[in-house]
Amino acid sequence: MIRGVLTDLWPQYGLTIFTPRLELRLPREEELAALADLAGKGVHRPDERPFLTPWTDGAPEDRARIVLREHWSGLADWNVADWRLGLGVFREGRPLGVVTLRARDFAVVREVTTSSWLGLEHQGKGYGTEARAGLLGLAFDHLDARAARTEVFQDNHASQGVSRKLGYEHDGVSVDARGDEAVVSDRLRLTKQRWSEQNRPPVRVDGMAACRPVFGL
Repeated sequence: MIRGVLTDLWPQYGLTIFTPRLELRLPREEELAALADLAGKGVHRPDERPFLTPWTDGAPEDRARIVLREHWSGLADWNVADWRLGLGVFREGRPLGVVTLRARDFAVVREVTTSSWLGLEHQGKGYGTEARAGLLGLAFDHLDARAARTEVFQDNHASQGVSRKLGYEHDGVSVDARGDEAVVSDRLRLTKQRWSEQNRPPVRVDGMAACRPVFGL
């Protein structure tokens, strides 16, 4: 009954994406704590900085709180004109990381942006590609997006590889401050046409019908 009330009030809690090995959905309280703890243990090696988020700064508790704040703010600030869907990535109930789909004025623009992180112990096993494919399946096949975008540091070779494998194409560059240095990111873009031409894992999405209004559809 409680679950039913929650999904009635906030239908995103009933949305689940299934890929051959993974399940993508909003985490419940204990699962969110486990994801935060996973991030606290590290999402990249200490001698790297592949994200703007300072994942190696501070204590593990500081990094864990980043996950909590991102999750709660994404839920609290949801608006059909500016939304952010951060889904936990699970395999057989075990948390692996988070993938995020966001958009502004989606009902008009029909473009989304993706980002993600995985715990260190779960990297290099193809989970990142599979989770991103699940997120893109939601975007293109259920939300009818026209394009998906991402920005990747030029020295983030793992994320670059995932994007290229899924069919993203170069769409310019951007420059950001990473600490006290200026760092160049590649802007990458994947169109619905390119997505339809790619070999990709099967994706199943449950609970989408109730969510259409919250996405402005």
